Amino acid sequence: MQQRITIKLLPAEAAVESTVQQYAAQSLGISITAITGYQVIKRSIDARGRQPWIMLTILVFVNEPFHERNVKKISLPDVSKAASQVVIVGAGPAGMFAALKLIEQGIKPVLLERGKDVRSRRRDLALLNKQGIVNPESNYCFGEGGAGTYSDGKLYTRSTKRGDVERILNILVQFGAHEKILYEAHPHIGTNKLPEIITAIREQIVSCGGEFLFEQKVTDLLIQNNTIHAVKTASGDTFNADAVILATGHSARDIFELLHNKNILIEAKPFALGVRVEHPQSIIDSIQYHCNNRDEMLPPASYSLVQQVNERGVFSFCMCPGGIIAPASTSEGELVVNGWSPSKRNNPFANSGIVTSVEIKDVINFQKKHSPLSGMYFQQAVERKAFQYGGGQFVAPAQRMVDFTQKKASSSLPACSYLPGITTAPLNEVLPPFVYASLQQAFIEFGKKMRGYFTNEAVLVATESRTSSPVRIPRDAETTQHPQIKMLFPCGEGAGYAGGIVSAAMDGERVAMNVERLMKTA
Repeated sequence: MQQRITIKLLPAEAAVESTVQQYAAQSLGISITAITGYQVIKRSIDARGRQPWIMLTILVFVNEPFHERNVKKISLPDVSKAASQVVIVGAGPAGMFAALKLIEQGIKPVLLERGKDVRSRRRDLALLNKQGIVNPESNYCFGEGGAGTYSDGKLYTRSTKRGDVERILNILVQFGAHEKILYEAHPHIGTNKLPEIITAIREQIVSCGGEFLFEQKVTDLLIQNNTIHAVKTASGDTFNADAVILATGHSARDIFELLHNKNILIEAKPFALGVRVEHPQSIIDSIQYHCNNRDEMLPPASYSLVQQVNERGVFSFCMCPGGIIAPASTSEGELVVNGWSPSKRNNPFANSGIVTSVEIKDVINFQKKHSPLSGMYFQQAVERKAFQYGGGQFVAPAQRMVDFTQKKASSSLPACSYLPGITTAPLNEVLPPFVYASLQQAFIEFGKKMRGYFTNEAVLVATESRTSSPVRIPRDAETTQHPQIKMLFPCGEGAGYAGGIVSAAMDGERVAMNVERLMKTA
């Protein structure tokens, strides 16, 4: 017999299997000897009271043989001699999961990635962090695995209506992720673990007959009779295709410009912009766990904040407990920051983007003109101003939190995880006035929600500007095909249809299924 129950445990109790079984036996009113094992279905933390609790939903095996969790694996055939070939532009989560789905359906994928493989990419990240040298084709945004590879690896999403979240998580486990992502309330892989998983996916794609090519930057789309049939790359190569999936990510500005210059329909869309905030992790722990010292059995605490300021939303984005602030710039002269955490989340700082919405009307009012690329140019202008206020070589402008709200120069700055370094600067001069005004009030309100959050021990680093794409590439709601160009399929974050690893992966799968369906009827 198998029984599903939920039990409430102290952190230390939840860490001991025999103790969990003891509580399970009490809950079921049976002898502990009747329990042969259990599977964790869901694990979460309830920290609303003075004492944090672990909430465990488990499947208990009673008087029958225990068996481990069945990880659902996908079956991938050999497509090396497939009759159809689909070019995928971009090897982030959307592109890679689209490739896996195409292989499942017997179609050969050809992935073209402008950047490098994960191992080579590390050297470029080291140059950016230590010497302030950015490779515009290989950085935190471009390269194998996309921006998600070195952006923490958080896997929770609210986009459950867009696809099968469980399927995506099972595939990640199939390629090396820990099974705990299947049951944790807020699953997380860690930037140190993601590269080996991404490498395993790439090796599987290649072993099945797909192609995976690096340093192949797409520079043109070849279109006849409103149907795409090939792409060209900067190397001069042409890749013929029965269909093209455009999964280039939110920072591929050259692709947006290419589409615009070819009169292919694109649209400006709202996005969000602000700063990355860093606290000592101990402060966030003390606030969230209501204690001076975090229980070693509890993970570093996180938070999620949202506030309306003058009918404009301000919210936390990509919160990284035990994390590091990283330079996410893709070009010289533009300063962008992001955050990530290792799997253990054991760094002494907690960081999060705190951003506010930027609407189309804001861009028009600010620039006094409008085009599909206006939001992108607005975003770029803020990044360039941040670079000017920085200290060169991607040293970032920064300010203590309370000083920021008072427009007061910070005479000193606290220790910060951002490796290129920070320099004091008036961020009200870096950010657009409406962005500054929204953040200014929001930080004060956040301090009322989380006592101790509003403090000069926290530092604000500019700019957090690549939260999502400022451009949407339209597509038919049913077929996911571009309304103007047949067999062109916009996909993922860069096209404006996803917001994270899991949602991008689900979108990649959805598009791949539509590609197969339309190819059958073509």
